[in-house]
Amino acid sequence: MDVFKPAYIQTRDLGVLKQKIDQALEIMRECVLCPRQCRVNRLEHETGICNTGPNAVVSSFGPHFGEEAPLVGEKGSGTIFFANCNLLCLFCQNYGISHKGEGEEVGPESIARVMIQLQDAGCRNINFVTPSHVIPQILQAVDLAAEQGLSIPLVYNTGAYDSVESLKLLDGVVDIYMPDFKFWHPEIAGKTCQAPDYRQVACAALREMHRQVGDLQINKQGLATRGLLVRHLVLPGRMAGTKQIMEFIAREISPNTYVNIMPQYRPLGRAGEIPGLEEALHFREYEQAVAEALKAGISRLDERRRVFRMDITR
Repeated sequence: MDVFKPAYIQTRDLGVLKQKIDQALEIMRECVLCPRQCRVNRLEHETGICNTGPNAVVSSFGPHFGEEAPLVGEKGSGTIFFANCNLLCLFCQNYGISHKGEGEEVGPESIARVMIQLQDAGCRNINFVTPSHVIPQILQAVDLAAEQGLSIPLVYNTGAYDSVESLKLLDGVVDIYMPDFKFWHPEIAGKTCQAPDYRQVACAALREMHRQVGDLQINKQGLATRGLLVRHLVLPGRMAGTKQIMEFIAREISPNTYVNIMPQYRPLGRAGEIPGLEEALHFREYEQAVAEALKAGISRLDERRRVFRMDITR
């Protein structure tokens, strides 16, 4: 029987991980890690859109049982929530973390220690939440944690506003990519997160992620070991462009892509500033989104249906 071995073990053994760390840290001197291209020297504590300097800010960590079934198992997904964000959606459900930076600044040694603690607690993976702006710090922590015996898959849980160049630093390190493809229409992305180029960036990012890890692989225990898992949060009034996103995934990524159509949108943060986003999603809109995914040819939809308030009058 084949024994699972995460990608980062071999990459580290070959000495390539050290090279990736050096490359990532050098990028921080004039930071272009993400598409915002702030070009500030984060190593000298200058900050850009993500408001993060040389060290990552961790908001919380622990076993998470609300993720997709292939990530959770019996002991949960080992999530590490990074504060601050490079996308900054106005309706973010973690507004205090993403916009206000709630958390503690920590070095890579602390992150590595958390990774080992989560593995020791029985978590079946390490799930980096909002990691796009802290890739160098993650690479450093992975190097240290691998030395201490880390041996479970790494999950890159992102809003998909990632540059291809930075994703290439993760090639041979990340086992499971989990992007949330949020918007198709430039005007919506511009209004909600000042990123009218979001669609082009996300499309390129998903292509690169799939090139690296392929379709999601699930072992006999029902746990994901490698591959791409795409999330999509349905927005009211079809504002997310679900139909077009599903057609893109089926046509240009893979019809066998594992997709989670998420129905839990509700107006949080500053959502009330955007006309059309001031109300929660209605059941009919969610069902329509699922139908659009199936019609597009997506063959692997997450089967769980999260609980949310239904308005049966619409």
